[in-house]
Amino acid sequence: MLRRLGGPVFFPVSVSRLGLRLPPNRHGQSVRVWARSLAGMQKEAVVASARTGAAWRVASDEGPYLEGHDAAPCPLAFMSVGMVAGYLNQVLAVATRRGISVRQLELIQDNRYTMEGSALAGTMTGGALPVELEVRLDADGGEREIRDIVSEAVAVAPVTGMMREAQRSLFSLTANGQQCTVDRVTALDREPEPDPGLAFQGLGAGVQQRMELVTRVAAVTPVSGVEGGAGSSLQAEQRRQLHVWARCRRRADGLTEIEQRLYRPLGSTFHFLSHEPLPGSGSASAPDAASYVAVGVAFCFMTQLGRYATIKKQELSSYRVVQDLHLSVGEAKGRASASVADPVETHLYLETPGDPAFGRQALDMAEQTCFLHAFCRTPLEPVVTVTPLA
Repeated sequence: MLRRLGGPVFFPVSVSRLGLRLPPNRHGQSVRVWARSLAGMQKEAVVASARTGAAWRVASDEGPYLEGHDAAPCPLAFMSVGMVAGYLNQVLAVATRRGISVRQLELIQDNRYTMEGSALAGTMTGGALPVELEVRLDADGGEREIRDIVSEAVAVAPVTGMMREAQRSLFSLTANGQQCTVDRVTALDREPEPDPGLAFQGLGAGVQQRMELVTRVAAVTPVSGVEGGAGSSLQAEQRRQLHVWARCRRRADGLTEIEQRLYRPLGSTFHFLSHEPLPGSGSASAPDAASYVAVGVAFCFMTQLGRYATIKKQELSSYRVVQDLHLSVGEAKGRASASVADPVETHLYLETPGDPAFGRQALDMAEQTCFLHAFCRTPLEPVVTVTPLA
């Protein structure tokens, strides 16, 4: 489907021209995602930052492990990229405030998740493990000061607010055009946002992207009968661990480049660009770190919807979300603020030709099995290593 749409997969868009509106900016950095399902495991989204005003069309797919077409990065790739780019932003910002010159900086991050239980019995549950972050740098200052910079940067990073304490995400559900009460998930106590379906019509018409924001640099070879191999993530009963790796650096032109690899299950390697524009500028050269994090959560949740329907042999004709993520900004205007994050807010719209009650069941199981909603509801402490490059 992504190939049939033609044109670039990632490109800037105008929220106002699409008739969309940004969320209120509660803590300095709010990101709204409008996303819809495409064929198979493919999804597309518009993600916009209320802090910068910049918006992007992005897309996701899955690899052979979910019988996807591998036409775009998997959802967990976006979270890893956003996290590691955000940590790099904070290390540089804290060092600048302290007057410490950083000559070389590289971050390497390992994210791990778990999946255990039976989808058919309703016991399958996704989990998140502590992120492992290695900060490699060559900078002025003594070893203790450098470690203090890294420690402060991790503490104030916006994504840290998502891990600090257990938070239950909030949801509304509209099935077959009718607003429904939710069951086991926590209800979002406000009216649903408008269904974003029409906003995607003609989205990429006439788009000419100047640079490739996301590229696949190494394609995985489908292999069956091995751990993490083809179709393995569609098994009705599972007990497995996932591993996503990322490495990032800041380029001379101010863009951050990230290499992302999916080790478990077996997936492809992608190269991402990220950019942190000035607040309110309305323009950027690539998506910012918080936008990558937000769209990763939305895409992961949507994958779990499609995966559950496939395992249950139920049809979900279409599903769409409007999702808000409210974060702090970390280091800004010469001072650091404590990292804060509100529970993720998601409005789900779906169509199913079968029993509409399946929509409520699918929402419950998607939240229960989503790795990144598990990331939000699990208090996690990053494991940080500082490696001098001098």
